[in-house]
Amino acid sequence: MTSGNKNHPKAGSQIKVEPIKNLKDIKAIKTLLKDSPRNSTLFILGINTNLSPSELIHLKYTDVKDLGDNGIIKIEDENGKVKEVTLNRSCILSIKSLIEGNEYEEDDFLFKSQRGKLIVPSVHRLIDKWCTAVNLKENYGSHTLRKTWGYHQHHTFGAEIKDLMGYFNHSSKKQTMDYLCIDEKKAQDLFLNEL
Repeated sequence: MTSGNKNHPKAGSQIKVEPIKNLKDIKAIKTLLKDSPRNSTLFILGINTNLSPSELIHLKYTDVKDLGDNGIIKIEDENGKVKEVTLNRSCILSIKSLIEGNEYEEDDFLFKSQRGKLIVPSVHRLIDKWCTAVNLKENYGSHTLRKTWGYHQHHTFGAEIKDLMGYFNHSSKKQTMDYLCIDEKKAQDLFLNEL
């Protein structure tokens, strides 16, 4: 018997979280977080890069302390490979503001918590809380930020799914479309629209 709770799926299934699809909702969350530099930077970095939740929380002060205007940082990904991540102007300004407003030791995590660093379940709860605060009704969590980046790269900026596959390390177009909550039928229906 299932409880009907969206956060308790049937055995063997997974909880699917959504991207934030509406730009006004993204703006509302930015406004909500404006007085919390850590959370604001976490949100801005998450929706502007393809970093996974684990990669975000493992960023260290040393990864970004010498961040120049070119916005390139090198991090070790979940598979132990070093990858370059290009940060846009919003990310750079947010990181610099966070660093200037806090004291960091060389080996500190960028997103500090009372226990040292954030953990993925905490990030999940934070994102769900922010989305609920701006009246979003779907399921949101730690992968929402990265999905939001991919969703808007495709829908807002016109990036091809095949290009996004590589950034997500996916093996098929279908996997990327499922991850970004893009309905293939609806995407095909766009071509039926007449001008």
